[in-house]
Amino acid sequence: MNDRPKSASDATAKEPVKEAVKEPLKQLVNPSGDQPAAEPMVFVIDDDMSMRRALTNLFQSVGLKVEAFASAAELMRTRLPEVASCLVLDIRLPGLSGLDLQTELANANVHIPIIFITGHGDIPMTVRAMKGGAVDFLTKPFRDQDLLDAVRTAIERDRKRREVEKSVSNLQAMFETLSPREREVLAFVAAGLMNKQIAAELGLAEITVKIYRGHIMRKMHAKSLAELIRMTEALGIRPDKPSGVQT
Repeated sequence: MNDRPKSASDATAKEPVKEAVKEPLKQLVNPSGDQPAAEPMVFVIDDDMSMRRALTNLFQSVGLKVEAFASAAELMRTRLPEVASCLVLDIRLPGLSGLDLQTELANANVHIPIIFITGHGDIPMTVRAMKGGAVDFLTKPFRDQDLLDAVRTAIERDRKRREVEKSVSNLQAMFETLSPREREVLAFVAAGLMNKQIAAELGLAEITVKIYRGHIMRKMHAKSLAELIRMTEALGIRPDKPSGVQT
């Protein structure tokens, strides 16, 4: 009797993984090629043990870290690491379904990209999954290459999201160093007012406003007014111009 563990191809009658697919995924593990990066993580939820084993072997074969679960409840009891990651999720699960888990994660403000897999897909399921932000919806049997392509897209999407969130977090930290008056001046700068107009609004001398703007540029590490405006947009500072100001 052959006890060899099934591969993803065995479990779903798919094509063997092509080397051309493995290489881009390996690059995701260390995209810079020089400095070690936090390794991406793939989470798998499937109640079929042979499928979990097959998917784990597949992802490990291209250098990805994997953690597999038999149910949504198991994942929800796990603290997700702060690394680029994605979730390969079966639609039909015991207890909480894959689609219901997608909703629960969204409600909890967990933005991990999801790739759905199912042996019993239909159009309403697909529509709901994709409207919920799923990266892909694959019907068993699917090809290894299709799944690896979807995982690569998902991890890259999550990496970019984390970069944006980190950038905004850094901007927020710099914004917190501004004094209350500097924040007032910045709000008027974001509204497009000139120094003379800001001075009139705040009851200050124009030279004082210039000094405040200099402090703001230094504290926010902005090299130009255009860069400062982009920072205010990223921080959500978009006040309307005061009605009494002539432009």
